[in-house]
Amino acid sequence: MWADFLKELTPQMWGLVATSTLETLYMGFAATLLAVVVGLPIGLLAFLTGKGEILENHRLHQVLDVVINIGRSVPFIILLVVLLPFTRLLVGTTLGTTAAIVPLSVSAIPFFARLTSNALLEIPSGLTEAAKSMGATNWQVVTKFYLPESLPILINGITLTLVALIGYSAMAGAVGGGGLGNLAISYGEHRNMVYVKWIATIIIVAIVMISQKLGDHFAKRFDHR
Repeated sequence: MWADFLKELTPQMWGLVATSTLETLYMGFAATLLAVVVGLPIGLLAFLTGKGEILENHRLHQVLDVVINIGRSVPFIILLVVLLPFTRLLVGTTLGTTAAIVPLSVSAIPFFARLTSNALLEIPSGLTEAAKSMGATNWQVVTKFYLPESLPILINGITLTLVALIGYSAMAGAVGGGGLGNLAISYGEHRNMVYVKWIATIIIVAIVMISQKLGDHFAKRFDHR
């Protein structure tokens, strides 16, 4: 058994493992960044247009709520297939790590938008009145009060999004997305190199655990309550 194990782990294989790990990190962090950049304002708007909020708009709030819920409900594997034409239009191909970022981001945007909306709901209800009494504009209420107060929860949401996307990236690898998932399928399964599957799994678990630990650390650091 050990002889087979050592035979499989050649310098070339370790090189593939390293490359696949970097691809997984690239997909996870790039898709998380896009999810935050797009999902944060959507979730913020969904909250601000809610009942009793500073931009109350029942119709817009309902539309955003439905869009977010539908987006969160679509299974990633289905989204991966449905978005193939869109992915090809954006990046010119449906294969590789950059192409995989498109469905990963689209799946994560409504997810993070909901996390953002829920994070803002945790803010004390009297904060808006207190801010307004000090002469704050709507923009100042959002940037000086809402976002700083919800920052620890938002950091936890970013961490949760990254962890979910690392898992999704392995699924994307099964259909040519690259990364550790692709390595596990191409070598671990198709070439019956069982140890490669275990190594890929261990690395993914390690990435998730380290990401979660760092996310918890930064959330506590910015929590001044």
